[in-house]
Amino acid sequence: YLYIDTGAMYRAVTLKVLRSGISPTDSQAVADIAARANIQFVPHNDDITILLDDEDVTQEIRSPEIARHISPIAAHARVREILVEKQRALGEEGGVVMDGRDITTVVLPDAELKIYMQASAEERARRRFQELRERGVAADYREILEDILRRDRADFTRQHGPLKQAPDAIIIDTTNLTIPEQVEKIYRLALERINSDPS
Repeated sequence: YLYIDTGAMYRAVTLKVLRSGISPTDSQAVADIAARANIQFVPHNDDITILLDDEDVTQEIRSPEIARHISPIAAHARVREILVEKQRALGEEGGVVMDGRDITTVVLPDAELKIYMQASAEERARRRFQELRERGVAADYREILEDILRRDRADFTRQHGPLKQAPDAIIIDTTNLTIPEQVEKIYRLALERINSDPS
């Protein structure tokens, strides 16, 4: 299975927009950049390398600067249409685990297994803070928390592809779960679906 982090696609477009010097609020220019961006997910050892126009941007797109600018770019209707088309094309190849805020409601509404993962904003900020520290990136916990809360508000209330739970999604609250515990829960759910499939 190929892991596709669709949030990384929006982050990659954000990086390309910032590098171009255009305003993140210029919807047409941002859409043009999204359409031209060649974003690939390449398995590498036990991880995924994210390529933007054949450049490895896996680490750069996780910077606090990208987090601060992603919401207005992700809110553009045409940008979402373009990236949803790209995401559906990846999903149609089969054998994918797709992660994102509108996957089960917009991108792949007929997915075989839908999981709605949630955690407190404080825990998510702590995780991101720890991740940045481990990579040697200077970070401020309060700023990260404020960025997360701001993005949540924007994602829940945006007009196009808002963040919401699909009615048939299974909720997993990860606030107090380790990563191995999260993996085990999802693995068990996937096995149940595979074993119950008559084909």
